[in-house]
Amino acid sequence: MTPETDPSALSSGLPGRRPPLARELAFGLSLFALYAVAAAVPVGDRHAAAADHGRQIHDLERTLHIAVERPLNDWLAAHRSVAVVANYEYATVYLVTTLWALAWLYRRRPDRYRVARNSFALINVIGAVCFALWPVAPPRLVPGLGYVDTVLTHGTWGSWGSPVVDHADRLAAMPSLHVAWALWVSVELARLQVRRSLQAAGVLHVFVTLYVIMATANHYLLDAAGALAVVWFAYLVTDRDPGRPRPPIVPPEDAFFLAVESDRTPQHVGGLIFLDAPDGSPSREDMIATLRGKLDELPRLGQRLSPASRLRRRRWVGHPVIDWDWHVHEAVLAEGGDAGLNALVGVLQSEPLPRDRPMWRMILVRGYAPDRSAVIFLMHHVVADGMGVITHVLRLLTPPDALPAAGAGPSATRRALGTVTGIAQLAAESRQRTRLPSTGTAERAFGTFRLPMPVIRDLARKHRVRVTDVVLCALAGGLRRVMQPAGGPEGGRVLRVAVPLMTGGPVVPPEGNHTSAVMVDLPYGPMPEVERLRALAAATRRLRSGTRALASAFVMQRASRALPPVLHDAFARAVYGGRTFQAIATNLPGSNTPTRLAGAPLIAAHPIVPTGPGAPLAVGALGWTGMLNMGVSTEATLVADIDALCGAMRDVIEELGAAEAPEPAEAADARAARRGRGPSVRG
Repeated sequence: MTPETDPSALSSGLPGRRPPLARELAFGLSLFALYAVAAAVPVGDRHAAAADHGRQIHDLERTLHIAVERPLNDWLAAHRSVAVVANYEYATVYLVTTLWALAWLYRRRPDRYRVARNSFALINVIGAVCFALWPVAPPRLVPGLGYVDTVLTHGTWGSWGSPVVDHADRLAAMPSLHVAWALWVSVELARLQVRRSLQAAGVLHVFVTLYVIMATANHYLLDAAGALAVVWFAYLVTDRDPGRPRPPIVPPEDAFFLAVESDRTPQHVGGLIFLDAPDGSPSREDMIATLRGKLDELPRLGQRLSPASRLRRRRWVGHPVIDWDWHVHEAVLAEGGDAGLNALVGVLQSEPLPRDRPMWRMILVRGYAPDRSAVIFLMHHVVADGMGVITHVLRLLTPPDALPAAGAGPSATRRALGTVTGIAQLAAESRQRTRLPSTGTAERAFGTFRLPMPVIRDLARKHRVRVTDVVLCALAGGLRRVMQPAGGPEGGRVLRVAVPLMTGGPVVPPEGNHTSAVMVDLPYGPMPEVERLRALAAATRRLRSGTRALASAFVMQRASRALPPVLHDAFARAVYGGRTFQAIATNLPGSNTPTRLAGAPLIAAHPIVPTGPGAPLAVGALGWTGMLNMGVSTEATLVADIDALCGAMRDVIEELGAAEAPEPAEAADARAARRGRGPSVRG
């Protein structure tokens, strides 16, 4: 169920609920500030450029034989009383009617207000950009055209062009916001289906405004045409009428992974699942039957992306005919065992999922072992994140299982303060120093290993760290043992890793929870692994503070909504990948309940995590029925042998398990006091 059809949306700040007035007022002030900034943008000699642009429009109208402004201006200038009325109409009526419409919509029609507010905002943003980049002087201010300034001639106090509003941008003729605002009011009256007399008044207001802007020599006819184009475009982009069913929009934080994907860096996540199947079960038909029965619960399995556009966000649209031969495929390994299976996963990771169909695949693998079957489940990151893949798998199991509930999260005030703090922290981030040798090849290598979860938890408790710290230490230490990346002094090398964190609510939807990535610098120099773990535990404190995660989530989920798709995609490509981090490491919660998939007992599940552009390494850890299941993905050229890297990571964990636990600070202080040296000092 999408927000467009979910009744609970009324209590979640989605369409149907009136937004906070203070936020709306702040939004309006930001539009005014944008207009002021546009007026201050230097464009060489702004007045000369604006006058030149005005002459160009005037000459074009004469060429097209539509230059009607001069006779209208001559007549109005000769009739003082009418001119004064027209001047005041130009200065006030468009503003009063627009504010009235916004206030009425906010108070009486909050379901429509958000749509109207968004279109009105986009109209003004486009206008401000035009004013900044291509200022245009109105006819009355272009020397040599012979127009009469009716405000100055007839001394209309308080009108546009008079000293009272001398601060207004006079070089903002194209497009005419007076006409654009009048058109916007008329469109909203029509959309609301108010009585016909009021709609007729709205249309009359448009024509009166059109006459006034030309007769007072404040605009050209083509300025009004520009306003019409801007209003049409604004509604084309922003119209989200809740009364009309529309496919759900792909959120910007999900579209992020469409932008960064290329043929060399596919962005699908997934899992490698092992089933106990001495009788060869399940069959491909069993898998299809299981999936068919869950399509209503897992809507993205039956949806595809709408066509791409540089200006409109993609939507999820129905794809009624599913090609089961492609989506659920059966493969037989030529070489059994882990080597053949991992090689198949690497091949599938190297191939982007096509975007003309639902973006997921399930491969039932035979020939792995006589008494086991394997299932490779892949979904594009736009469909679901790592948690989303796990959620899909759990809903396919028998009996159905659920993810452990997350916390309720911080209050709105703490979230706001944490976001501001996190943005400042992100702005102060230093540049990464160590780089892994990424060749940009599309070929992937994949490896797995498993460790008992009680052993990992005992190790973490012994060293007073978290399981994530152990995973990160195994990554840094294991990589250190199999290769020596260049960059930075040997003793001070760090490997910057993106660690995804959940920032959404306590319930994980099928598409996954809201995630954000926090960068952590892993100590990479030569050192005992226990010292690496201690240094790393200090570095991962930023994961527990939550401020950077909140800031990252704000940028991904909120701020990026203000960008059109073409700019959003450019932003995604600029910040995601090798320029920002060199590896991805994630630790995911799984299930501890014995379950079955299509009738076969599920033994293990290893995460499949995509690498990033220029970031050739990704590691996933998943707790499942008492085991920590690791999945390691790399560019095929990063290490000579992926199994050697997995073995080195195991060796690091074994070394940590054999190392002595660090002495508690209290015991060290007491021992130092007995020796007469005072308490120890620790950073």
